[in-house]
Amino acid sequence: MKNLVFFASGSGTNFQSVIDAIEEGRLNARIAGLITNKNEAYCTKRAEKHNIPVKVLAPSDFESSGHFDEKLLEILEQWNPYLIILAGYLLKIANPVIEKYSGQIINIHPSLLPKYGGKGFYGKKVHEAVLKGGETETGCSVHIVTEQFDEGPILEQRKVPVYQTDTPEQLAARVLKQEHQLLPEVIANLIEDINYYT
Repeated sequence: MKNLVFFASGSGTNFQSVIDAIEEGRLNARIAGLITNKNEAYCTKRAEKHNIPVKVLAPSDFESSGHFDEKLLEILEQWNPYLIILAGYLLKIANPVIEKYSGQIINIHPSLLPKYGGKGFYGKKVHEAVLKGGETETGCSVHIVTEQFDEGPILEQRKVPVYQTDTPEQLAARVLKQEHQLLPEVIANLIEDINYYT
């Protein structure tokens, strides 16, 4: 069975969507562990509830970024991931990690990339920008992680309409519903065949 490792910084609803897909038999994989940079993040509670190991690693706890990267690589080696999934993880993944797991790290982003992606575009800020931009549709994207924020090859997207009456919260809820469907589906395809989208 293929190992998945999650990186998350927040409530972890996308993380939960994959836990649910595994427990319901829709996804043939196991989650080997969760890495977070925030001890108080609710994703850790979700992991504990399902007996998933958690490692809290914050760059501020290390003498240098190099030491942080070394520890990260050490943990990943122990967990032996087939796929690494970023689900609301707010730190940039270091180049040594991207190089070692090239093509095996994916991220879910709450916009139709390449629109509204890159540094500073996360969470509510994305939806505020979409509304300000007068878009008539938005959505979510799953992409391969590369050295540049949100610029890796797009694997799959889902679209949702944007209504003139939308608040950022309403739009976020509509997009999130699609994220919860899209992420487990993309993971299932990649587990079946890592080159599924090529």
